[in-house]
Amino acid sequence: MEKKTIAVTGMACAGCAANVERRLNQLKGVESASVNFAARTALVDYDPKVITPKMMKEEIIKAGYDLVIDEDESVEKIEKTAYRRLVKRMITSWVIALLTMGISMGWLEIGGKNAANQVMLILALLNIVYCGSQFYVIAWKQLCHGTANMDTLVAMSTAISFAFSVFNTFWGDTFWGERGIDNHTYYDASVMIITFVLTGRTLEERAKKSTASAIRALMGLAPKTARLVSGDNTAEVPIATLEKGDIIEIRQGDKVPVDGTVTAGEAYIDESMITGEPTPVLKTTGDKVFAGTIVKQSSLRFRAEEVGSATMLAQIIKMVQEAQGSKAPVQRVVDKIALIFVPTVLGLSVLTFVLWVTLGGEAMLPRAILSAVSVLVIACPCALGLATPTALMVGIGKAARNNILIKDATALEEIRKVDALVIDKTGTLTIPNKDIDFTKAADLRLEERETLKPHAREAMEALQQEGIEVYMISGDKDEAASYWAKKAGIKHWRSQVMPQDKEDLVRSLQAEGHHVAMVGDGINDTQALAAADVSIAMGKGTDIAMDVAQVTLMGTDLRRIPDAIKLSRDTVGMIKQNLFWAFIYNVVCIPLAAGLPYLFGAHWQITPMWASALMAFSSISVVLNSLRLKLK
Repeated sequence: MEKKTIAVTGMACAGCAANVERRLNQLKGVESASVNFAARTALVDYDPKVITPKMMKEEIIKAGYDLVIDEDESVEKIEKTAYRRLVKRMITSWVIALLTMGISMGWLEIGGKNAANQVMLILALLNIVYCGSQFYVIAWKQLCHGTANMDTLVAMSTAISFAFSVFNTFWGDTFWGERGIDNHTYYDASVMIITFVLTGRTLEERAKKSTASAIRALMGLAPKTARLVSGDNTAEVPIATLEKGDIIEIRQGDKVPVDGTVTAGEAYIDESMITGEPTPVLKTTGDKVFAGTIVKQSSLRFRAEEVGSATMLAQIIKMVQEAQGSKAPVQRVVDKIALIFVPTVLGLSVLTFVLWVTLGGEAMLPRAILSAVSVLVIACPCALGLATPTALMVGIGKAARNNILIKDATALEEIRKVDALVIDKTGTLTIPNKDIDFTKAADLRLEERETLKPHAREAMEALQQEGIEVYMISGDKDEAASYWAKKAGIKHWRSQVMPQDKEDLVRSLQAEGHHVAMVGDGINDTQALAAADVSIAMGKGTDIAMDVAQVTLMGTDLRRIPDAIKLSRDTVGMIKQNLFWAFIYNVVCIPLAAGLPYLFGAHWQITPMWASALMAFSSISVVLNSLRLKLK
């Protein structure tokens, strides 16, 4: 099986994401697929012997969307082109909207009611054909596949408004006049719906770019070129051309292009992006260097060992991408709602029309049409669809910038529940001293054998202040375990434990009703890490520990543990806020758009024009609210 993050284009709302996800999951050879509307990505687990990304792309195109599978095709370039096109259409739509509103409100004199209506007809038709054509194209594709999304609602509402207005322009005086009903056109509503929706999407796209800033920042750490050594000469070459075994020279101010081992020279390198430690590290012959780190002083040469997607930086980027593309448990519930949302709204719109005509008779036909259109426009699955993923993207991105790598959305949601933490001693809580003479180990004082990590006591105290019980475990003798537990301010500790004992402690705490986090760095910790509710590995630990762990702390600063817990609480709190307001928006606004106030004697309702403005605002507000996480 292979797991791949693929960019998705053409999605307009949460319903689109749900449709793409359902279509991918129906394909033979796809084990699982998770589509993130906010990130515009699909995380696909598939069997390459049965299905390829190209085959997936062909199926998704049939559904009206697209996948970016060509590595030479820049997703960023595609998004920029699409964004520029969106801005151009939005600006044009606003020009048409202002002209239409000017004529409708009587600010621009055209010369009679019929002449004004005919000019507005031309303007509205131009707006539909040029600015809003995408809504109709996608809505038609959705209809052909028996599905619907936000574009369906926009296309139907604008088409009904336009068609009703065209009828009134040419036959309204005769048809309504005979029945004693005022004749009005609603070209302005048709135009403003498209204008506000395009404006909302433009602002939404701008805001969503900020939610993905962590990924762009990580990608920006890698240089575009490298200084390749060939004999006595060096040459600037694209980083993509580097191969294992190449000798590369780096000088002061350079970013290390790939992972490798120093072969000549020495230099101080800033590795804070990996370790979180601000002090540059001296690298000499035989030492490892990593892509994205920065040479602060002097120069050296090294042999490339991991290039392209195999570098540590590339693996970190992949982990963050997959985490941002994953779904929290609450999101799966929202996705199910999104799938039935648009059909439900269509039903409510029809019901609104029928009730107005049934209760008010033929005289209420114009109001019945406008009310049905308002319901179509104001209902917004986008806010629901954006509520969870935007908050997760910001939260996971913020964690990455603070040297906390979170494997998936479930982990981020679970960390906040932790009320008991089990932490390994050697290598996790303490650092073994290297200049030791093991023949004299028995005579050494405990503090000479190892050192408590900087800020370890501060981190343990912060956890305990949050009501989290901390348990230190160690395979060391009783005297050493007791000494270092007290040094770290830990009240509960166990000594001379084996890997099975660590797992047993985790399970016994779980049996008592605790939500347990395990922190470790070695092979002997993997059993306990796998058993824990939340597993946390140290970035300088073994590969197997980091593979098992849901969270990896880059560097040695244990204060990142309480930071991760606080970030989890903030992120989940933000998700709850977003979902609350998204649900409340629809619960309150749909009845107001349907004309409910008339039942209580209030002669007003939300018109199609204002419905489109409110719909756009709901999506933007959810994204902007999520971005507040960056300020915390």
